[in-house]
Amino acid sequence: MMNRTRFLRFLGIASSLALFGCGGGAGPSGTASTVSSPPSASQADRVYVVSQEGVSVGVLDAATGELLEEVDLTAMGYTPTAKAHHVAVEPDGSYYYVSLIADGWVLKLNRDNEVVARAEFETPGLLALDPTSDLLYVGRSMAAVNPPQRVGILNRTTMEMEEVDVFFPRPHALAVDPMGDRVFTASLAENRMAYGPLGAMEVDLMDVAGPLQTLVQFAVSPDGRWLAGTGQMTGQLLVWDLTGEVPELAHTLDLGGQPWHPSFTPDGEELWVPRRTADAVSVVDSRSWTVAAELEHPALAEPHGSAVSPDGSRVFVAGRNTTGAYGVPGNPGTVVVFDRNSRAVLHVAEVGPYAAGMAAPMPWLGARGPSSPDR
Repeated sequence: MMNRTRFLRFLGIASSLALFGCGGGAGPSGTASTVSSPPSASQADRVYVVSQEGVSVGVLDAATGELLEEVDLTAMGYTPTAKAHHVAVEPDGSYYYVSLIADGWVLKLNRDNEVVARAEFETPGLLALDPTSDLLYVGRSMAAVNPPQRVGILNRTTMEMEEVDVFFPRPHALAVDPMGDRVFTASLAENRMAYGPLGAMEVDLMDVAGPLQTLVQFAVSPDGRWLAGTGQMTGQLLVWDLTGEVPELAHTLDLGGQPWHPSFTPDGEELWVPRRTADAVSVVDSRSWTVAAELEHPALAEPHGSAVSPDGSRVFVAGRNTTGAYGVPGNPGTVVVFDRNSRAVLHVAEVGPYAAGMAAPMPWLGARGPSSPDR
């Protein structure tokens, strides 16, 4: 059964203006930051991981996986219980964005890790950046029991936030078609999805058949052909074919172990899927939609987020390690760095506790972000 609703992306039911513009934002203390010039290729070659309990951002070298810096957001005036949850990065690496669940902010930071702007949003969760425009989509946190039935649309240049109704509870999973065609979100509480084209935002609602999935996160293949979603309750990976006007469920894989945040490789041939309660990662061959490898390592402790290095040679997987299974004093979060081709573990980085969402620049998309000189 299909339900169709129409609305404009800048005429949502509710809207709130950002408190700071991107030219000189500030944190809670009111200290201004300065925006730096666009980064070089080497400066863009970073991977970011947020620590939910540490309220920090780990900045990793994309080539080696080594921790370059731990950005303490509490030192900037955000609360120790802010819960930094997810991160998104500009295609050229010039800025990145962090959601703070409990403090209710989406932060914009430059490559020098300075907060240059922020936008207010109730219980922000996952972030999905559209590389073909100035828009960043914002979902609601899984920790929120009854958040508004709306997703946020943030203009990354002006930092103005719009909220648009999706008509189902607890919108969480969130992904943008990298070809710039559509955005997708889904409910944690119901087997329902919403999708629509970017720009005019004509949104369709679609039911997902079967038992309650609790769709955690989406990933769209680089060519825009496939939408992959992870079901927490069923342990399934669901794959929709996006070639038609209506997404069509084409494949279902039983992975088990609560699959979490998946990532496609730049060539679209593999999907890496952390499985949180299995302490493992499944590598799925997207040409046949079969499991090509199951990877385990002591540092894969409650694996949560994933990201692929800008050159596609490395895959990064974040581990919460909240139970201390990794066996290091202080129960740090972990990031396990894999060689994409050999599957070998190249490095383990220890970051702030409860390592969650991850992101890296995606220059292979060839998009011009809002920080590009000609925009």
